[in-house]
Amino acid sequence: MNIYIIAVGKLKEKYLKQGIEEYMKRLSTYAKMDIVEVADEKAPEQLSEQQMELVKKKEGERILAKVTDDMHVIALAIEGKMMSSEEFAQTLDRLATYGKSKIAFVIGGSLGLSDDVMKRANESLSFSKMTFPHQLMRLILTEQIYRAFRINRGEPYHK
Repeated sequence: MNIYIIAVGKLKEKYLKQGIEEYMKRLSTYAKMDIVEVADEKAPEQLSEQQMELVKKKEGERILAKVTDDMHVIALAIEGKMMSSEEFAQTLDRLATYGKSKIAFVIGGSLGLSDDVMKRANESLSFSKMTFPHQLMRLILTEQIYRAFRINRGEPYHK
């Protein structure tokens, strides 16, 4: 299975990079994983609704440029479906069973994802009703993907 995390913005925080690298190393026995970063759109702090939509649209175009037709796209969005770690593991297992060997998780920028990205997504996933920094979401997602593979293999992993 090839897993891609397509994320807006460059990860700068060393501690987040180290955590992600650790889980990617652990995951390498189960699947191939790549993180694809797309540039975030520079914008002032205070934006009108129209300016926000324009920023999301531009970031969305960059995201969609990295998505191929054969990818199963899962958008991370606050309004997405919430699931337990076990349900998430079942979702990944189901995708593998039905020949979806390329899975792309999409993490938007600070304003979220454009409508075009949401339309392209095969499904959307929410980790919480809370808002998390998009940089931190990469670490949380990477850990949950690793956990899912452990669950699917019946291997122990702390709860």
